Amino acid sequence: MKSKAIKSILTVAGLFSATILFNSCGHSEAKKEEKSTAPTVHSVEVFALEKGMMSTTIQIPGELIAKHSVDLYAKVNSFVQKMNVDVGTEVKEGQLLVTMEAPELSSQLSAAASRLQSQEAIYAASKALYDRLLQTSKTAGTISPNELDQALARKNADFAQLDAAKSSYKEIADNKNYLAIRAPFSGFITARNISVGAYVGPSGKGSEFPMFTLQDQKKLRLIVLIPEAYTSYLGDKNEITFTVKAFPSEVFKAKINRLAGALDTKFRSERIEMDIDNSQKKLLPGMVAEVKISFPATEKTFVVPKAAVANAPEKVFVVKIVNGKAEWIEVRKGREAEGKVEIYGDLSEGDQLVKVATEEIREGVEVKIKKD
Repeated sequence: MKSKAIKSILTVAGLFSATILFNSCGHSEAKKEEKSTAPTVHSVEVFALEKGMMSTTIQIPGELIAKHSVDLYAKVNSFVQKMNVDVGTEVKEGQLLVTMEAPELSSQLSAAASRLQSQEAIYAASKALYDRLLQTSKTAGTISPNELDQALARKNADFAQLDAAKSSYKEIADNKNYLAIRAPFSGFITARNISVGAYVGPSGKGSEFPMFTLQDQKKLRLIVLIPEAYTSYLGDKNEITFTVKAFPSEVFKAKINRLAGALDTKFRSERIEMDIDNSQKKLLPGMVAEVKISFPATEKTFVVPKAAVANAPEKVFVVKIVNGKAEWIEVRKGREAEGKVEIYGDLSEGDQLVKVATEEIREGVEVKIKKD
């Protein structure tokens, strides 16, 4: 009997202990769940939004080209007779570069000259006849008006034929003048694709390549393509500096001379040009330059640290503190320099912004501002 009583007491005690344990565990888990659902309070550093002047500098590649460059082709089909220049030759404007020969042109010119002389004689005869008839017609009844009109018509027709003969002769003579190629401007011969005796002619008809390439290297153009984001800051006289690999320690200076005024449809960039004085002939056309362009500030804008701007998949924003709560303000970024960035959005001077904005600071959550 005693053993049965003891077993009953132990059974009741066990059930009591299990109930207490179950209740305590359930209470603990409820507390944990309550803690986990409680809102997180972020402790953040803030700063007062202010306007400032931002000047930026970008580094971008550019290309040096000759201010004047031309490929020289033959005007008429012919053969090279004599060459007076070669690659690297410095030439003056009007200097004879090459002479060519075309025997058929000489024959055509002789025939045109004969036709011209013949037409001059015909016109001289018809003019003399008309002049005599006109003089005789002053005596009444000697020359009929119809005969005088016919003589005048012959004279005018012969004069027209004479003009045609002169034009034909001039055309052939001009073509013969094209057998001598002269420099259109002073510069350097940078390419030669012919030799004595070579057959040459107009592009695509007698010559695949130009006879010579002539470049003016004393004045160069620096060509740079400016990204669309910076085009609004460009001005006509902005100063630039650049270096080239041939002279890495030397810095060259120039000013913007020409703006394209439109964006390239392929690169979405604006072409700008600078004139470079190359009297010392240090620089060469075709060189690639590393160009630095400064964009001075023209007006005050909101300038903040880069860390204050967060980039979320759906938008770019800053976190503004309003009545102790976080508020996301969508912004657009402008220029960036030295760890700072311009921003544009629904903001006012004096707004309290979080110094380091992240997506973890959800919109509407309470925040605690750190004291300095």
